[in-house]
Amino acid sequence: MALSTKSLPVVVIAGRPNVGKSTLFNRLAGRRYAIVNDQPGVTRDRKSVDIMLRGRNVSLVDTAGWEEDDPQTVFGRMRQSSESAVASADVVIFCVDARSGIHPVDQHFAQWLRKQGKVIILTVNKAEGHAGNVAAMEMYSLGLGEPYPVSAEHGDGVGDLIEAVLDALPNEEDEDFDAFEDDENDNIDRPLKLAIIGRPNAGKSTLVNQLLGEQRVITGPEAGLTRDSITVRLRDEEGEIELVDTAGLRRKARIDETLEKMSVSASLVALKMAEVVVLVIDAELGVHEQDLQIARLVEREGRCCILALNKWDILENRDEVRQQIKDRIEISLTQMSGIFTVSFSALTGRGVHKLLPTVRRAYAVWNKRVPTGALNRWFEEAITRHNPPMVEGRRLKIRYITQIKARPPTFVLFGTRTSKIPMDYQRYLVNGLRATFDMPGTPIRLQFRDSKNPYANAKD
Repeated sequence: MALSTKSLPVVVIAGRPNVGKSTLFNRLAGRRYAIVNDQPGVTRDRKSVDIMLRGRNVSLVDTAGWEEDDPQTVFGRMRQSSESAVASADVVIFCVDARSGIHPVDQHFAQWLRKQGKVIILTVNKAEGHAGNVAAMEMYSLGLGEPYPVSAEHGDGVGDLIEAVLDALPNEEDEDFDAFEDDENDNIDRPLKLAIIGRPNAGKSTLVNQLLGEQRVITGPEAGLTRDSITVRLRDEEGEIELVDTAGLRRKARIDETLEKMSVSASLVALKMAEVVVLVIDAELGVHEQDLQIARLVEREGRCCILALNKWDILENRDEVRQQIKDRIEISLTQMSGIFTVSFSALTGRGVHKLLPTVRRAYAVWNKRVPTGALNRWFEEAITRHNPPMVEGRRLKIRYITQIKARPPTFVLFGTRTSKIPMDYQRYLVNGLRATFDMPGTPIRLQFRDSKNPYANAKD
């Protein structure tokens, strides 16, 4: 299904913390997109997904909980992000909690919402049973019209809420968008999937904001601000990119809270779904062992990786640091030799313009297919220059090689007892492929298949 570049109508779920906004978001979306936990304030950035509600395409947005606080604090920045989402909405689902009743914060933001000129649907969550319906009736006093009692967790009343949303949307003929369409060229139009990963406080979210040219995700000096994976879209000269900002990844031994485990899990899912991964490193701290572990994980998943050296502007001995990083990478990441590296300052934006062109170059390498003729010529020269080794007194025979797929480049070698080819000879072949066919940094896979022995099943 291909989505038009024209905008879909936007439905924003808003309300104070811990009223069940993310649970309702997942219920309407039909999948567990957002992290849900009993701890208040789990959602810190707005999260959006394009969905279909009973045949109608909409962009559904989950927001952080509204709280009155100084704009410089985390909660203040969360509120600003939520207010920005409301400003772009066609319909606002204002979510309140039936169990706790009308809260002063609900009253404050209900008054603020009435001034925004938006279509508002008052949704009373956690309204299971008769008591919940009675509590919902009390919400008329907020002055936002008819309240819709629902249970986002169990699905009660959600059907009526969807009908109310659909009735509130602009008429389809008046909208400036096209519906999802089946497209024979869907693979051509599909956006490049890019994940931004790294340790906490490396500057991932600041980088995302620089790439987007707006404060899309909250940032600050506090480590671990991003808790859930946030997907956004942008466009460069070559097409659309689906960009995912992820929570920071720490050593497994240091992850003990349930919420952080959920955040890390979401980051790992984003990594596995990505095509290109940008590993953001704090250049002031240098390459940490955890950075190397993340890079190795990217390689094991067969994804294309780029090292992004952030905070480059505050370094004085840049040449020395660059050489130290290069030496560390060459020694510790031999399987990703020649990995693309970009240095910049996410805070000031200096050098960030180099990142997306580098992403495109690395992506092209990851998709590379080697012409059969050139591959065969290289293979003959390679085994002539360095014959396969002797194993158990017999020389291994490799007869030919072929590329079976790209993304990442994967080659199959056919011969005799190929499973016994030692790792150093495999590295020799991989390094030769990488150097000869200009495939820096990308994972290269070798598979081995033995030729069939025509006498294997022969009878005496």
